[in-house]
Amino acid sequence: MSSNGVYLELLGFFKLSYAGCRIPLPSGTQRLLALLALHTAGVYRGAAAELLWPDCSPSRASANLRTALCYGRRAGPLPMVECVDRRLQLAPLVDVDLHRARCGAAQDANSGSPPPACPEALSATLGEELLPHWRDEWLVLERERWDQVRLHALESLAQRLRRDGEYLAALQTALTATEIDPIRETAHRILIEIHIAEGNTACAVKRYKEYQLLLRRELEVEPSPLMTRLVQHLISA
Repeated sequence: MSSNGVYLELLGFFKLSYAGCRIPLPSGTQRLLALLALHTAGVYRGAAAELLWPDCSPSRASANLRTALCYGRRAGPLPMVECVDRRLQLAPLVDVDLHRARCGAAQDANSGSPPPACPEALSATLGEELLPHWRDEWLVLERERWDQVRLHALESLAQRLRRDGEYLAALQTALTATEIDPIRETAHRILIEIHIAEGNTACAVKRYKEYQLLLRRELEVEPSPLMTRLVQHLISA
C-alpha cells in the first residue's frame, strides 16, 4: 500500500486513502471511481450514468452522476476525476491496487523475469476478489477478466516455485488458484506434480481422486488424459 499520495483499493473492500488516511465517500462516488479505475481509457458521461444507475431515468441518472463527480473532485488533495476528450477518467495521481496487481502478475508470467521477492505476498494479493460485495452488473465481466489474470499468474508462480524446490509456497499458491475456480484442472494438476516432486505419492493419488469425484458429481466428466497419466503409474503400482 502506498503511504504517500492517493491510493485506491478495489481488491476486497473499496478503500480510498491519502497519505495513509482513509477518505470517506458516498456510495455513488465510490462506484464512479471504481468504474473509471477499471476503464482506464475513460467513459463518456452518458455511458457512466447509465452503467452506474441503470434503474433510474436518464435525467435522474445524470443528476446522480453530477453529485458523484462533485464529491470525487473535492475528496482528495486534487480532483480524483478528470474530463478528457468528453470522457471521464481517473486522475493520474490515483494509484490503484488492481493495476499494481496486474503488473505484478504480468511480470511473474514472464519466464525471463526473476522470481518475486515475496511469493507469499503476491499469492495473497492474487487471491483477493474484485469488490466481491458489490452487485453491480458492470462488474461481472471485470471480475471474470481479473479471475483469468490471477488464475494464470498463480498457476505460473506455483510451477516456478515447484521447479525451485519451494514446495510449501508452491502448494499454497496452487491451492489459492483452486479456491478461485475449483473446476479448473490446471491448478489441481500442478498440486499433483508438487506432491510427486516431494515424494508424497499417496497425497498425489488422493488429490487426483478428489478432483475426479468433483468432476463426476458436478459435470459427469472425467479428468483429462494428461492429468490421468500423472498418477496412472502410481495407481497401478
